[in-house]
Amino acid sequence: MYGLIGQFRSHPGQRDALVAILMENVEGMPGCISYVVALDPKDAEAIWITEVWKDEASHKASLSLPSVKDAIARAMPLIAGFGMHQSTLPVGGTGLPGR
Repeated sequence: MYGLIGQFRSHPGQRDALVAILMENVEGMPGCISYVVALDPKDAEAIWITEVWKDEASHKASLSLPSVKDAIARAMPLIAGFGMHQSTLPVGGTGLPGR
């Protein structure tokens, strides 16, 4: 499996709009096992995204989907910056297939 954990920072007052875009069309992405968007309880402009994919190739392929390209284009003007970004190698957990 391939995982990503990353933080986005929205422009002031745009976090909810950014979350709404990030939550659109998340079902049915080939190879996506888990996609979680979470608010940062200590930062009113921060969003954390945790993803688990079948493999890195599935994640890269998702970036070519028309729905993902559209979401990125609409989200970019709302993003003030990016925080921590980390690739991971998930080994299992609730809702994830074991190795």
